[in-house]
Amino acid sequence: MNGDETPRISDVMTLTRSFASVATQTVTLVPGDGVGRELSESVKAVFKAAEAPIEWEQFDLSGHVSANDGLMKETLASLRRNKVGLKGILYTPVSRLGHASFNVSMRKDLDIYASISLIKNIPGVKGRFNDIDLAIIRENTEGEYSGLEHISFPGVVESLKIVTRYKTERIARFAFDFALKNNRKRVTCVHKANIMKLGDGLFLRTVRDIFEKEYSMSGITLNDMIVDNASMQLVSRPQQFDVLVLPNLYGNILSNVGAGLVGGPGIIAGTSIGREYAVFEPGCRHVGEDIGGKNEANPTAMMLSAAMMLKHLNLNKHANRISTAVYRTIEQGQCKTRDMGGNNSTTEFTKAVISSL
Repeated sequence: MNGDETPRISDVMTLTRSFASVATQTVTLVPGDGVGRELSESVKAVFKAAEAPIEWEQFDLSGHVSANDGLMKETLASLRRNKVGLKGILYTPVSRLGHASFNVSMRKDLDIYASISLIKNIPGVKGRFNDIDLAIIRENTEGEYSGLEHISFPGVVESLKIVTRYKTERIARFAFDFALKNNRKRVTCVHKANIMKLGDGLFLRTVRDIFEKEYSMSGITLNDMIVDNASMQLVSRPQQFDVLVLPNLYGNILSNVGAGLVGGPGIIAGTSIGREYAVFEPGCRHVGEDIGGKNEANPTAMMLSAAMMLKHLNLNKHANRISTAVYRTIEQGQCKTRDMGGNNSTTEFTKAVISSL
């Protein structure tokens, strides 16, 4: 790859980097707020038991702190060095004006432009529907999350939504390549172009253009759906969806809706990918501050995201051992956290996964 060529990045399950051996890899670890520290400790325990060759460079920062904080700058520097990170969810205050979100800053500064949430039924976890298997691919760096707001007059706030052809082209290619690499047949572009004719209109037209010029003969089909209809369809007939490609805000919302259909945020794996950097984190971003420190959280999403990270690092054997152990533990049904209908603790679930290794 050279110049400004947009990478054709496939599903994170097949992304690889070239390593000559299984030498220890250094990964940036950000446990996050709420239940993040407990979930990170679970991952470290499982990795140790599985003898995964990972060395953690850990930064115990909190989203309560401004993105200009020194520790946050050190964390970004670590991600630039290591290229790969594992991250829990960071809290961003709702009402504190001028508080820059580290999540948004990280994605912008490192150009981590594609977010993937894998919404799929897991045997042993009761969902609202069966046979759900879809991927939500969200543009990560612009849209309503551009952070450009100002008060134009007392009582009047203007918030700018940014949509560019360049960034829409690359998220479209990412989604189509994902579909090709994973034998998925349908890509649905979700938008609100009937109302936001310029912004969402550009997003929709660009996705269509890329499909017609580069993927029309690939065997993939493309359709589009207005976001309010897509929301209704997702909660009434989710099996119709395969891959969804969306602007930033819509992707965030529908990822949470999808999580609610298959068992909650505790089981949704995900990642954010850019040209140079990859940060693996739960695909449904709930901090869980209300249960933080209570040893109640489900570590499945964090473990499966960490397994995806191992595959990204070409450590397929370790990744498969860990993910298989997680799925086996859940399917056997002998150890369930509260969100899965049981009363086992985070620690007990982690020990069960280690036993399943």
